[in-house]
Amino acid sequence: MSSGEGEETLSDDRDSLIDNTPEFSRMVERAISRRRFVVNSGIASLGAFFASAPALSSLATAAQQLTPAGDSPSAKMGFEAVAASTADRVMVPKGYQANILLSWGDPLFEEAPQFDPSGAAPASAQQLQFGDNNDGMSLFSLGEDRALLVVNHEYTNYKFLFDHQGAMMIADDVKKAQAAHGVSVLEIIYHQGRWQVDSNSQYSRRITANTPMEITGPVAGHPLLMTGADPGGRQVLGTLNNCANGQTPWGTYLTCEENFNVYFYSTEKVSLSEDQLRYGIGTRDAGYQWYLFDERFDISRHPQESHRFGWVVEIDPTDPEAVPKKRTALGRFKHENAALTVNDDRHVVVYLGDDQGGEHIYKFISRDPLDPNDSTNNLDLLEEGSLYVARFDAEPGELQGRGEWLELSHGKNGLTPQNGFADQAEILTFARRAATQVGATTMDRPEWVAVHPSGKTVFCTLTNNKHRGQKENQPVGGANPRAKNRYGQIIRWQPDGGDHTATTFAWDLYLLAGNPLVHQDSLYAGSSNINADNMFNSPDGLGFDRDGRLWIMTDGKTSNKGQFAGMGNNQMLCSDPDTGEVRRFLTGPVGCEITGIAFSPDYQTMFVGVQHPGVDDKSSHFPAGGNSVPRSSVVVITRNDGGVIGA
Repeated sequence: MSSGEGEETLSDDRDSLIDNTPEFSRMVERAISRRRFVVNSGIASLGAFFASAPALSSLATAAQQLTPAGDSPSAKMGFEAVAASTADRVMVPKGYQANILLSWGDPLFEEAPQFDPSGAAPASAQQLQFGDNNDGMSLFSLGEDRALLVVNHEYTNYKFLFDHQGAMMIADDVKKAQAAHGVSVLEIIYHQGRWQVDSNSQYSRRITANTPMEITGPVAGHPLLMTGADPGGRQVLGTLNNCANGQTPWGTYLTCEENFNVYFYSTEKVSLSEDQLRYGIGTRDAGYQWYLFDERFDISRHPQESHRFGWVVEIDPTDPEAVPKKRTALGRFKHENAALTVNDDRHVVVYLGDDQGGEHIYKFISRDPLDPNDSTNNLDLLEEGSLYVARFDAEPGELQGRGEWLELSHGKNGLTPQNGFADQAEILTFARRAATQVGATTMDRPEWVAVHPSGKTVFCTLTNNKHRGQKENQPVGGANPRAKNRYGQIIRWQPDGGDHTATTFAWDLYLLAGNPLVHQDSLYAGSSNINADNMFNSPDGLGFDRDGRLWIMTDGKTSNKGQFAGMGNNQMLCSDPDTGEVRRFLTGPVGCEITGIAFSPDYQTMFVGVQHPGVDDKSSHFPAGGNSVPRSSVVVITRNDGGVIGA
């Protein structure tokens, strides 16, 4: 991931850059509302996918044999592949169309002002508008033609947010930037053949970096979280750098805090602790300048404040008055998403990635089982449980192997006072240090995790890692087979016995992204299911639909030259795990990342995010064209014949 409405009728210019060329599956009814949980990231497996994987001694050969394509094209995918593109528009397959639902700055409430492209609008306007750099999202159905769409906002671009581009910051500017972060809850309605935002909805809500939140779980009330403003260590203002997401069967939304460190700096020289350095706290001024106008982000004055970020936050989208809850039992790190599944014994399992080179993959198991008969009994299932971190083992030269989940509980696996862990709260707050203590495998930037609809197999994108092989704690081999990994890979694992609470599993690499035009017969050309027509780099977002199609979104290099020649702009691909086939479904505009995915209950509509078009001074004017300001947007994709997306 990057760093860091009344019924709306879209005008022609807003669409000008869109090219029109087991337990979860049954769903759990929530007693207090008529909404129904929509599975949009999958929960399950592929069967015995390891049975056919040979022991391989040559890494180059292994890469070409990872996921052999089937003898015939995938029966799951019925669309014509899209070619790579460098155009400043969204490209979709023939027979599909794409339209903008809303963009950064669009009003969410009747009283909200329209977007002001000059950058001169005050914080009070942004607080009523759709936030910037939308990322992960989930859809909660309210019926056939109504739904709630909950969307993350990861960060903001000062180049576009302010008329002075961040050069003359004042206190209100910081409040405006903080209001551009967080989460938007909006109601959408299907009207006159398309989904539109309802700005008169009772559910509309902005959750920002200043929204009051409750800290729950084992770290709540601990001295590590106590500040002058909150001596009890149980209340915090805001959530920030909201990357990807999760969705629960009891009808709540999980938003994940990723690069929270970039907002903290110091007005005075400070001595940084090893834990602060491990999380990147105070090591550089990232340019946000919040610490100059909001003192809680000044680590010289409030050194504990950063401990209150880096968590998973649970939000009830149907209750605008509900206080969001930071679930500390799920650990503190740079969260990507939260992939939730219900095990056969009804315990809730959440898979989590820590998106930084050399960090880890985690698993949380709820202490209590899910109650299928009364959703209100499930509202605090994520408050207590056990956290684990993964170790991936492999014989030399093999791209598959066995793995173990190592428990991160006080008194176990060396997590003792003698080794610097005073209690469970310290383990969870400094989960990275705990993971190192127990011997977890350092990974190539774990991004999104997705569980297959069968409930048996789990996939995770490892997006890239320039430090692989360059740092002592990041050796080349096994799950991370390439030095200076610029292309990324997707790993998958199957828990032993199909039990997600098991501590052991089998794993392999589902694919290696690469460039067969540049690299011949090498590990960097990619696995056998990667070719000149579907190649990509830096897989990031990931999700399943109900039929088991795996949707892959990218956030990589878009130079279209050198090591990345022929790849074009960032994209979304579709893959069939049964055959290994990968087919490009969508390409995005210049400079963007494709991220965030949700489906309507009938799977005839896909919602996908276009984040930061025009980043790094690239010449994008998406979505309006002309000389307009580029704006992150949510795109709605449908089939002309009204069929299921991808089928």
